Amino acid sequence: MSSETNVRHPAEGTSSPSTAWEPVIGLEVHVELATATKLFCGCRNEFGAPPNTHVCPVCLGLPGALPVLNEKAVELALRLGTALQFTMPEQSIFHRKNYFYPDMPKNFQTSQYDEPICLQGVIDVDGTTVRITRAHLEEDTGKSLHVGGGGRIHDADHSLVDYNRAGVPLLEIVSEPDIFSAEQARAYVTELRATLLALGVSDVKMEEGSMRVDANVSIRRTGTSELGTRTEIKNMNSIRSVQRAIEYEITRQIEVLEDGGRVVQETRHWNEVDSRTHSMRSKEEAYDYRYFPEPDLVPVAPSVELRERVRAALPELPGAARARLVADWGISEHDARVVLDVPGLARFVQATVGALKAGTPRDVVNWATGEVLAHVNEAGVAVDELTLAPDALAELVALVAGGTINRNQAKEVLAEALRAGSRPAAIVEARGLAQESDTDALGASIDAVLAAHPDVVADYRAGDDGVKKKKRGFLMGEMQKALKGRANGPVLAQLLDERLNA
Repeated sequence: MSSETNVRHPAEGTSSPSTAWEPVIGLEVHVELATATKLFCGCRNEFGAPPNTHVCPVCLGLPGALPVLNEKAVELALRLGTALQFTMPEQSIFHRKNYFYPDMPKNFQTSQYDEPICLQGVIDVDGTTVRITRAHLEEDTGKSLHVGGGGRIHDADHSLVDYNRAGVPLLEIVSEPDIFSAEQARAYVTELRATLLALGVSDVKMEEGSMRVDANVSIRRTGTSELGTRTEIKNMNSIRSVQRAIEYEITRQIEVLEDGGRVVQETRHWNEVDSRTHSMRSKEEAYDYRYFPEPDLVPVAPSVELRERVRAALPELPGAARARLVADWGISEHDARVVLDVPGLARFVQATVGALKAGTPRDVVNWATGEVLAHVNEAGVAVDELTLAPDALAELVALVAGGTINRNQAKEVLAEALRAGSRPAAIVEARGLAQESDTDALGASIDAVLAAHPDVVADYRAGDDGVKKKKRGFLMGEMQKALKGRANGPVLAQLLDERLNA
């Protein structure tokens, strides 16, 4: 059976289509570090700039240009290493990793090989410990753009290269093969992403390539310990893609083996369009790269003072933060995860809670993870770019808590506030949205509606619980219609019940 044979794509959430086989998965995560400049030069580390505007002789590898290591990149690597209990040797060194590709102007990548900055860490993933073999510093490559055809190099009319990304600092985080399902792989990436975000190591914007995942996937008979032949799926840039690609690859390998074939060690590409992995090239081994020590860089030897400064400034990690939010705010574990996993949302929510004059933190989280996050996704903006200030959302929460507006009205107000940046109280005032809570005014309206529907009132008083519920709902609707939806619902309901049950 060919490795390119079309296979059934398993439904998401079912990564083990056969209990006779066990998948074994290791993940390599490339993270762009949140530095102002590149790893070995002073060029800006900035996404979205015009092509080839952040380049210099160092990141282009021109003759005579010498690299100088970015201290901030070292500090960020130490920050992750400290948080995830890595062993961090007193000294690490850079190597030259030799290979040719158009987006690699030097024909080698400056990376770390057998003496990386972080060794043997661990991360807790939903109560299971996953070992991390290493985390090492390296520079990113440039970016190729294949024009025409399907956007792949083999059918392009021509290709362009943008070297803005060449030399951007990366931390490559390599797990042990401790992951045994696509769901667990997804959970690992999610937890690692949240940790990197909390530590300020990276903005982890997968849609911008700040975090990319390679997956090494193999299959073995359940109950055996020997690893099968692995394939590597390259450059997945969303957590959903990670799970779907691994699910597909597990199924593909099982079908190859059960059909009497053999899995070929190779690098594969995940195609979102047809939801399949496709062969790219044979898998390189370390010796293919002919590593040798980088002669232009001295060993990396972080000082004791730097290590202690990093340790002292370590922030709260996601697991502890989730537990605290659940306990202190009474929110669900799921909502706590959303608050912490979306870049910028935790800061926004915390600032809103700090500005609250009425309402609860749980109200804030409900609005933030509901309407506010929906607007962020639809508008394609970051939380930090919102025109809605935290104290404005706190104002909206107080308007609802105080009964000035109901939740449906609050949705309208929030939509306008998000769109125009206006204050909620000013929107309520300008549009006359304040609820009617005056008992005399509401009572007069109720009396008028009851007088217009004497048969409904009679049916209510003679009916069982089911009839009463139905007739009461009808009358509430008529009253809200008469008051154009501005009635204070709880007050209206109390007055109506008093009259119906008198």
